[in-house]
Amino acid sequence: MLLKNLEGGELRFGEGRISGYIAVTLATLCFLGVLAFHFPEYLTTPELRAAYDVELIRMIMFVALIISGSLGLLNFVRNTNKRAGLIAWSLITITIALGGHRVEVADFEQSNAYLGLDWFILDLLGSTLIFVFIEKIIPHKKQAILRPEWQTDLHHFFVNHLIVGFVLLAANQFVSNAFGWAVDSGSQEWIQNVGWFSQLLLVLLVADLVQYALHRVYHEVPFFWRFHAIHHSAKTMDWLAGSRQHIAELTLTRCGVLAPIFILGFDKSVIDAYIIIVGFQAVLNHTNAQIKFGWLKYIIVTPQFHHWHHSSDKAAIDRNYAAHFAFIDYLFGTAVRGQNEWPEAYGVVGDYVPEGWIKQQAFPLKGKS
Repeated sequence: MLLKNLEGGELRFGEGRISGYIAVTLATLCFLGVLAFHFPEYLTTPELRAAYDVELIRMIMFVALIISGSLGLLNFVRNTNKRAGLIAWSLITITIALGGHRVEVADFEQSNAYLGLDWFILDLLGSTLIFVFIEKIIPHKKQAILRPEWQTDLHHFFVNHLIVGFVLLAANQFVSNAFGWAVDSGSQEWIQNVGWFSQLLLVLLVADLVQYALHRVYHEVPFFWRFHAIHHSAKTMDWLAGSRQHIAELTLTRCGVLAPIFILGFDKSVIDAYIIIVGFQAVLNHTNAQIKFGWLKYIIVTPQFHHWHHSSDKAAIDRNYAAHFAFIDYLFGTAVRGQNEWPEAYGVVGDYVPEGWIKQQAFPLKGKS
């Protein structure tokens, strides 16, 4: 089995390089985890802390340290380039020196602004284990895990997850200040009396209608397209490609979606379920996986449906805007019709968006593309 490394060469099992990359990844996550244990008020997400078992997290970190150390040693033995093993063991040493999985967490007062380091760690591990497995078992196209542009997308993944606290804080403040006047107690009471599952379907529909409208603006207004073009610049699609998004667009979308949710007063447990569904579907829709949905493809957004949105084919330009419900595009006449199941090519027509996280954040500010 072949994979490609970040320099574009081939990775073969038995050479020690694959073990080196895994060792560095696990060691890095363990190091970030011990930092989160030391500074939970600044580095962890309040809502997430209430949902996971800290002792289980400690056990996972302990196992990850063992696996990372073992694979780092294997890298030393099997690979002529010892750099990955050296980095892994350096991070392991620092992590253990800082207390490792045994760090005690004292009582603390939650900071208003925080970095979602725990969300980043858990989401990266969960997404990698689930979606890389799916893509390897039922791939649409045969492509390497470390495909071209993966480093840029990982930077987007890292930054967008770390700033989740700041984005949500800013969005909540903006929405409560700007739309507080629109809150109607009668409407909120009606929403609260609707069944939980009906609330969930309604919040998904409301959010998707807002996202559909914003998405069309991103595509059809040149100023906003410069920001959204970052998301479309990925020329290879997989679970990580969906993370490629400009911070300004991410913040604006969050504010736009939260506004009606705030005004209508959905139950907190419904909003929590919505957030989980949004995160899962956003990753799923970008995956390189051949999943058959049958007639459901006309109801919900599938990977095939969303891949067409990312296509550079003429038939796909400014089409398939919905994030959850495909029928919205069919109702408004913006769905791709009469094409193959999957598109042939991805990316921005003309391929004018630069590669690299910093360059992509600066790109929209440099004038008309």
